[in-house]
Amino acid sequence: MRIRPRRRVAVRPLRRALSASVALVLLVPAYGCRPELTPPGAPTAWPAAQARHWQWQWQLSGQLDPAVDAHVFLLDPVATTAAQTAELRSRDRRLICQVNVGSVRSDDPDASRFPQVVRGAAGRRPDSRWLDVRSWDALRPVLADRFRLCRGKGFGAVALFDADGYAARTGFALDFDDQLLFNRRLAELARSLSLSPGLVNDVPQLAALAPDFDFAVNEECVRLAQCAKLLPFSDAGKPVFHVEYTGSTDDFCVTTVGYGFASIRKDRTLDASREPCPLP
Repeated sequence: MRIRPRRRVAVRPLRRALSASVALVLLVPAYGCRPELTPPGAPTAWPAAQARHWQWQWQLSGQLDPAVDAHVFLLDPVATTAAQTAELRSRDRRLICQVNVGSVRSDDPDASRFPQVVRGAAGRRPDSRWLDVRSWDALRPVLADRFRLCRGKGFGAVALFDADGYAARTGFALDFDDQLLFNRRLAELARSLSLSPGLVNDVPQLAALAPDFDFAVNEECVRLAQCAKLLPFSDAGKPVFHVEYTGSTDDFCVTTVGYGFASIRKDRTLDASREPCPLP
């Protein structure tokens, strides 16, 4: 009778698996000692009691500086990595994702998903086109994925840029009500994806949209003499994140801090440098 040789047991892989398991067990307490973080995708909370006490940073160019003394960071979701948002969240920073909802650039990663029929005249940004915000069925899937990118990278809020095309020459016959409906739909879409919605500029519609949005972002309300129109947000205990590109903080901070805004001065390049107004 022929005796078959006995199979060798794969000891090394088993030992590696056991070693990995032991290492995992040893690492669990270390993670348990770290401060508890808001999980990615959870909507950012904006306590009304803190509405006048935020410091913020808006950075879209240059090397991201996570050590900036600010509670809130407004960032580009494509350029910002998940590792960077994780570091900021470990510092207990609130993160806002900049989403262009009313325009598309030819170099946007998802540009090909916007049909030509919804692309209009040249937009504010270089090499961009306004979008027909009346075409909700065509725009919603793409914008929803832009929001999901923000959530997946650890942002808890979205700021809607170019949400005021009705006031520009877009190539479409957009009116005030078309824009109002579009912006409200976007706020609802953001909330359905566990994101806190914020409105950028669109000053003429701020009063009508204040109940729909959690915060406002404004550029140059002092230079344009529009700051009083942002009061529907600050009076409701909602943050107003404001920036000026000209003038001195010694001149405009008195006005904006008095209104309850979180104000800074920055260069238009929106790099890491900033001059914040003092807290009240």
